[in-house]
Amino acid sequence: MTLERELLHPRDEIMQTMDRIYRYRMTTTSGGNLSIREDSGDIWISPARVDKGNLTRADVVCLHADGVVEGLHPPSSEFPFHKAIYAARPDIRAIVHAHPIALVAFSICRQTPNTRLFHQAHSVCGQIGFAQYACPGSEQLGSNIAATFAEGCDSVILENHGVVVGGQSLAQAFQRFEALEFAGKTLIKARQLGSVNFLDDLQLQLAADRSIDFESFEPGIATAAERELRRQLCEFVRRGCRQRLLISTEGSFSARLDDGSFLITPTRHDRERLQLDDLVLVRGNQREAGKLASRAAKAHQAIYNQQPEVQAIVFAHPVNATAFSVTDAELDVRTIPESYVFLRDVRRAPYGVQYRDDGQIAGCISPATPAAVLENDGVMVTGRSVLDAFDRLEVLESTAEAVINARALGDISTMPDGVIEELCATFQLPPPG
Repeated sequence: MTLERELLHPRDEIMQTMDRIYRYRMTTTSGGNLSIREDSGDIWISPARVDKGNLTRADVVCLHADGVVEGLHPPSSEFPFHKAIYAARPDIRAIVHAHPIALVAFSICRQTPNTRLFHQAHSVCGQIGFAQYACPGSEQLGSNIAATFAEGCDSVILENHGVVVGGQSLAQAFQRFEALEFAGKTLIKARQLGSVNFLDDLQLQLAADRSIDFESFEPGIATAAERELRRQLCEFVRRGCRQRLLISTEGSFSARLDDGSFLITPTRHDRERLQLDDLVLVRGNQREAGKLASRAAKAHQAIYNQQPEVQAIVFAHPVNATAFSVTDAELDVRTIPESYVFLRDVRRAPYGVQYRDDGQIAGCISPATPAAVLENDGVMVTGRSVLDAFDRLEVLESTAEAVINARALGDISTMPDGVIEELCATFQLPPPG
């Protein structure tokens, strides 16, 4: 959690987080509630019967430890279960409750998402639990949910209801909530493609054990070129979050500054809230002092070192493309001309190649194959500029979604070799390998 988030008043933090959840279509006008518990025992909570898409800071209610209620509205009708969770888990300081579509689907099937789809989801979401149904707003519902949290769960699916997520801060609770919904969406899409491949303990540990052995250096005054790249990266990372191609805890984006250096997103930083100074300059075996580069920085560096035409790289987990990464289904992009011209034939990289120090990740892409599906870790997309890489990421995700949707309609008709040859000649593309 950054200093900026720590300094926000609970009213503002609840208001801003609810706005984000609503914008991402993870709640409805009337659904969901957020709360924050302070050291004093005071609990700040979103109000009952107020438009979640137009919440103001004045709408947020405070229930003081002495029983006094401060606010323009009554507190959320779900306050009883917030209070019960805080009593059962003193370490929890904030709660998110909502009815996002994918997790509601799990709740009405009495299932919980298996977050071993990819390491980041498993790491962020924590232990997942399930609470039996009880009437909304009832003391019994509070007892059911609190009992599940007391078992050590951090995220709890509510039978025929939705989800409740806790965290040591509202930022952490939101990140868990967002990552769990993303995992749920990916699972639903993946099951339309076939059997889902989950990671075992050793595979998860392989990702967790990645090390970034960069020394620090003071970069001095930024050039105009560096400042422009910082602006572009921040702009497109934020756009990626809003387009749901990236989420706050997943994905890395970089751009080459010169032959020996590049800018990259930091680790442990909310992607949508990135500012110019948050990006990390990496030069050789050094990184900008006082900052932590993305844990994928070594993989980015290997690609830049071996692929001189690459000027920007994105690692991401967009739902539909990631569904292909967690199954054995092939993502054939020979669907429409735009998809093939932008993406060519998308390769599949074996699990863990991006975590190694041997540079093998760079061999998974080339000028003729600028994108790859990473087994159980989303996708990797490269480009001749920040815009080019982002455009390809959008096309890749749109193509993956179209292919999944098409499978529900009937047999897929891909473009024949003659059409591919014509496209290569027309757009001066290297012939398919």
